[in-house]
Amino acid sequence: MTIERSKSNAEAGDLIQLVGLSYKSYIFVLEHGKELHTHRGVVKHDELIGLPWGSQIFSHIGSPFFLLQPSLPDLIKNTPRVTQILYPKDIGQILLTMGIGPGTVVIEAGTGSGGLTTALAYAVGKTGRVISYENRSEHQAKARKNIERIGLADRVDFKVRDIREGFDETNVDCVFLDIANSYEFTGQARAALKPGGYFGSILPTTNQVVKLLTELRRNQYAFIDVCEVSLRYFKPEPLRFRPTDRMVAHTGFLIFGRPIIIDQERADKKLLMETGAISVVPDEEENTEDIVE
Repeated sequence: MTIERSKSNAEAGDLIQLVGLSYKSYIFVLEHGKELHTHRGVVKHDELIGLPWGSQIFSHIGSPFFLLQPSLPDLIKNTPRVTQILYPKDIGQILLTMGIGPGTVVIEAGTGSGGLTTALAYAVGKTGRVISYENRSEHQAKARKNIERIGLADRVDFKVRDIREGFDETNVDCVFLDIANSYEFTGQARAALKPGGYFGSILPTTNQVVKLLTELRRNQYAFIDVCEVSLRYFKPEPLRFRPTDRMVAHTGFLIFGRPIIIDQERADKKLLMETGAISVVPDEEENTEDIVE
């Protein structure tokens, strides 16, 4: 199966999306001789093969659908799950902030159902690598099937492991921890990261964030940021354009940092405070421009 974006027509083996009334959608692989059965009728795969993307098609009872290539958010939202997955709004912030793109080597801990794994595998391309750690084999089995379903399994190494033992890899570009107690593993993450690499985590509550911030400073991470992403949709109607009744607000705090190498003898406390590597307030009479000299 493929999700090749350069194609103009749907072909057998392609992962496709049919969007019907009220935006109800179905994502599946096109196969000769197969049929899609919905409550709005049956659609034969053979009738879709060769059609241009964006074509309107009809079920055997005349219900309309549009033939589309699924977007990355569509793939993530339609991930069969045994656990909660990250929202696309958070994933987008993670990918951009951590500089994840073609050729990047990324470790994630907390595979879950594979929502973030999907985005990471998509982003790193054919030359990158995703190493996904999970301590529950049944969850990772589901994630593996989800990644295989969209044809990206060759970019992911799945490992069932308690990360208290550390990671096998060193000098990787990024480590992202999607686990409730990520503050207990900043040392393991630092050992796996290259100096100046990217650390990230998502946590739901403020007390967890405070614990993580403390441990990041203790393990010499700097350039620390904490944010949350809210998403508000608007009704796309020219005559009654206004916000929708609901919005996707707090889903978690995103925490980012980068491991640095500090020269303890010549450390500038003011600089370390500005980068977030320490939180100690210097004495007012000290020369914070050059604390050592």
